[in-house]
Amino acid sequence: MSWQPLLEAPWVIQVHAFGAMAAFLLGLIQFAAPKGTLPHKTLGFVWVVIMATIAISSIFIRPSLYPDLPITRWFSFIHIFTIITLYGVIHGSLILMQGGPALKNHSKPFRGIFIGGLIIAGAFAFMPGRIMHEVVFGG
Repeated sequence: MSWQPLLEAPWVIQVHAFGAMAAFLLGLIQFAAPKGTLPHKTLGFVWVVIMATIAISSIFIRPSLYPDLPITRWFSFIHIFTIITLYGVIHGSLILMQGGPALKNHSKPFRGIFIGGLIIAGAFAFMPGRIMHEVVFGG
């Protein structure tokens, strides 16, 4: 295992990858820790900001690798997770802002983007030819 391929990648990829790692760990903590506490609320806010950063940064990964790529080719099939993640972040945040009895439902969109955006989409990052594959399995 070598971090070199990630450390040599464009900054937007580094933000995306390290953000995903942090969000994964924070998500696990959120699932295990007591709910409704100040640490849960604080870490939850940080997690939402990181997830939004991951989703937005994903838009710019392909153009950072291929600078002359026309905007019509910036997106691939994996970018469906960008849309799902942004929707989940907004939906879950709106539920939190409503408060009251609906508050208990905020975990549904957040669990969904944890599974879809971090686990499923994250698994694609380890496919051959991708930077995280090089990090873990070598070039």
